[in-house]
Amino acid sequence: MASEVTNQSSVTTFILVGFSEYPQLQIPLFLLFLAIYSVTLMGNLGILVVIKINPKLHTPMYFFLSHLSFLDICYSSVFTPKLLQILIMEDRTISFTGCMIQFFFICTFVITEMFMLAVMAYDRFVAVCNPLLYTVVMPFQFCALLVAGTYMIGGLCAVILIYTLLQLSYCEYGIINHFGCEYSAVISVSCSDSSFSQITCLVISIVSESSSVLITLASYVFIVVTIIKMPSKGGLRKAFSTCTSHLTAITIFHGIILLLYCVPNSNSSRLFVKVATALYTVMIPMLNPLIYSLRNKDVKDTVRRLISSKLHSHLT
Repeated sequence: MASEVTNQSSVTTFILVGFSEYPQLQIPLFLLFLAIYSVTLMGNLGILVVIKINPKLHTPMYFFLSHLSFLDICYSSVFTPKLLQILIMEDRTISFTGCMIQFFFICTFVITEMFMLAVMAYDRFVAVCNPLLYTVVMPFQFCALLVAGTYMIGGLCAVILIYTLLQLSYCEYGIINHFGCEYSAVISVSCSDSSFSQITCLVISIVSESSSVLITLASYVFIVVTIIKMPSKGGLRKAFSTCTSHLTAITIFHGIILLLYCVPNSNSSRLFVKVATALYTVMIPMLNPLIYSLRNKDVKDTVRRLISSKLHSHLT
């Protein structure tokens, strides 16, 4: 028994399976994820630069959007570099400490983004339903407090979950059937009773997901009612356009998260879990800047001015 089970303090290494069961796809997947990650970094850094240099975008909505882009850069950078490494290198190991750190940050950033999207929904509610009081209701200090609150909630949830994982014992040379230290994958290599950790994770997931969704739904119910009552078609179009980008991002994010954690944890579903995790850790951070930039006139105008000024400076 002692040879099969070892305390977490003596476990030094895990092995990440990744997509090794499909050796013919290793190089194509590497190129695909590298391209997506490059677009993610450029797109989100571009959003940050555009918001920084255009004074017209120094508003609460873009303040929250800049933090959303920052979070996208952060949580795509938690899994993707390791994923790229194990796709082209034979060394698929990750240290126990590295695994716990990876899980802590992915948990922090995902939960923070979940509440950041809820905060952005509240911001759209105030902007559409109380436009004349918008600057009074959403001063910079209050916006900063809301952002700080989302980071604190994400960090606190991650600390609690990490604590429960550190109380478990793990099988020596545990093989993690994933490309990263996702919660269910880490639990699968535990050799002790993980029921407390799973219950804790379930409670945190239900509370964070439901509260985020409820804030978002309540905000958009009021927004839809206000838009319907608008007599001006132009005002209706403008109000709707300010919300569609955010609503699209919310739908994709929560849709994939709910899909991922509604799947039973079994060996037959591991491929689905890996694909779904890749979607929300690699794809969503790339889609957000595209969603917001393609549907936002101010962002597009700023990008055009940047490109034209660069071209003009090169020509002169």
